[in-house]
Amino acid sequence: MEQAAVTEPPDAFLVVEPCPPWGATTLLSRLRSKADADRPVLVLGVEDGRTRTRMLDLGADDVLPGSIATDELLARLRRRTAVFRRAAGTMTRGPEDRVAVVDALTEVHNRRYFLLRLEDEFRRAQRYDNPLALVLVDLDQFRGINESFGHLVGDGVLRAAAQCLVAAVRETDTVARTGGDEFACILPQTHLAGALTVAERIRRDVAALRTGPAAEVLLTASVGVGSHPAVHVQTPEELIGAADGCLARAKREGRNRVCLADPGVGPVPRGSAS
Repeated sequence: MEQAAVTEPPDAFLVVEPCPPWGATTLLSRLRSKADADRPVLVLGVEDGRTRTRMLDLGADDVLPGSIATDELLARLRRRTAVFRRAAGTMTRGPEDRVAVVDALTEVHNRRYFLLRLEDEFRRAQRYDNPLALVLVDLDQFRGINESFGHLVGDGVLRAAAQCLVAAVRETDTVARTGGDEFACILPQTHLAGALTVAERIRRDVAALRTGPAAEVLLTASVGVGSHPAVHVQTPEELIGAADGCLARAKREGRNRVCLADPGVGPVPRGSAS
């Protein structure tokens, strides 16, 4: 199975429980740790809620009972495969797949992939009544870095910042560059409190970066956090809007801070102003 997954990766994986010799949880973890971890994984044969939650936490895209009708199972596989192919930007496999979904400069996902992935994760969160968090990151005064140190140094700053985000999240989360100095993290199965922890880690790690030829470039980031269902949103676009509003507030409040959407008291600033 491992050799096949490396040489000829499928568009989707179907894991049937029980799954000797490893079991579905171990196999799912192994699949999600590989280079083709973005391919959808459906788990079949799970009857109890606790195991289903565990599978979703490990990154399963769908967890289904063994009694599901064949027609419905095939329909779910087709839909998941279609979403993946749309995100890959092509119906064929090859080197061009990576170009379609990855930002060439930072080597995280691009905006196109981000929007498709968020749509898919939002639908799944609604269906299973699971939390979903979105973290938006904007590098503070990045234009000044380009003007003072040049675009080559600026490119290095973007790459370093992207790696901060990758290091701050789980393998099953999605990091994307959505604009010139803007990034986003999709955090499935994450409540607002957990997203705040990730956002604070990103803010802190970005502020600790020292880049440039003599490590003289200092950098900070403003971060906005939105979470379903903590914030009452009905669409992926509304979730983006909620997080973006918090990001704008973080900028207004002085930058280098996290602002999260709280339906009780409104956006709450965290961190320290630069």
